[in-house]
Amino acid sequence: MLIMPHGAAAETITGAMAKAYENNPDLNAARAALRAIDENVTIAKSAMRPQISGVAQAEATRTLYDKQLCSGTSVGGNCFGSSLRRSDTFSSAYGLTISQQIFDGFQTLNRVRSAESNVLANREALRAEEISTLLSAAEAYANIARDQQIVSIRKQNLQFLQEQLNAAEARLQVGEGTRTDVAQAEAELAEAQALLVRAVAVLKQSEAAYVQIVGEAPEGIKQPSPATRAMPKSLDQAVAMGLKEHPTILSAQRNVDSAGYNVKAEEGAMLPGVSLQGEVVKSVNGSSSTNDNLSGTISARVTVPLYQGGAEYGAIRQAKERLGQQRILVDSARLEVQRTIVSAHAELEAALANITASRSQISAANQALQGVIEERNVGQRTTLDVLNAQQTVLDARESLAIAQRNAVVASYSLIAATGRLTVASQNLRVAEYRSEEHYEAVKDKWFGLRTVDGR
Repeated sequence: MLIMPHGAAAETITGAMAKAYENNPDLNAARAALRAIDENVTIAKSAMRPQISGVAQAEATRTLYDKQLCSGTSVGGNCFGSSLRRSDTFSSAYGLTISQQIFDGFQTLNRVRSAESNVLANREALRAEEISTLLSAAEAYANIARDQQIVSIRKQNLQFLQEQLNAAEARLQVGEGTRTDVAQAEAELAEAQALLVRAVAVLKQSEAAYVQIVGEAPEGIKQPSPATRAMPKSLDQAVAMGLKEHPTILSAQRNVDSAGYNVKAEEGAMLPGVSLQGEVVKSVNGSSSTNDNLSGTISARVTVPLYQGGAEYGAIRQAKERLGQQRILVDSARLEVQRTIVSAHAELEAALANITASRSQISAANQALQGVIEERNVGQRTTLDVLNAQQTVLDARESLAIAQRNAVVASYSLIAATGRLTVASQNLRVAEYRSEEHYEAVKDKWFGLRTVDGR
């Protein structure tokens, strides 16, 4: 069991959620993934921009001549040998080539729009991940509160059973009890010790899960109350809110937009394309007999696709099928959100009812236990009756701890299922991550190797 340092500040469930929002590695990884997806817009826009490249080349040539050495005239003279002569030339050229796409069948325009829609879809997916992380933090907090109560209850039970064992042994010594009473008390005590060890182990597991989600060790965990902020007033209102605002549905709808633009981009491959290309070249010749020259060309090219082996048709059909898939996933997301809302609402109602029932059961069980003890003291009940009555109290108290945990988790689950479990709605004391800031910084960036944060 975690040992609390003296004077450690108590953690609240909202504090745990705020720390998870800031520290959770999976959530931070999702944010990094979205920043990478932002760059797809810049990449798509690059097809609209000029492509510039530098060109340089050099060429060296050596030519060997075999010349005869002769005397006299060319007709009657004598040749007595030959000599080799060489001729070396060197030339170089350097320049710039600039190409600009003028029209590509609206492919680039639609790819940019698809990338922008994909960014918006992944923003909603990130918001869903944030909601999931906040819910996980609330659940981890509630689990520790439950497990701490169960450990405390079982410690108290262990103390009670030790007292019953001592009482049974004392009665045996004065001849008022039996060896069976002592054995039954010893058996119950041994079982209680095993249950306490198990409860401590479960608490340690819950603490480890808390550290994984929140990023810090739990300190001063107290029993939280069910959530009230952003809580819908009825099941119908919850369903309406979820179908309208849940980020999973909104992300699926954005994916439909992205897939629709992809269809148009693939259809653009069937349209003509127009491009311009300019080139400036400086030629330098190493021979003094040839002057250097500077040349420039500009050309326009129109490409009309007629048949490309059928790949373009397959790509269009494929894009249409993916569009259909994304539309189906929207319906699937709606059904899943509705199911989650109804389930969370039912769990919350059941947990609240169980809390009321468990409190009544605890009150009645405690009264029954006191009565059985008094009856045992006057010889009308046995030690076994006392142990059974104590077990009823123990079960009722643990049921209450479990019901309180379930009510807390179900309340936050219901808010999460509507899409409103956010930093703002829960008034968490943490700076809200704004994904649009990175997007605005990179969407029109032409140059630069460093990321926005300087890496």
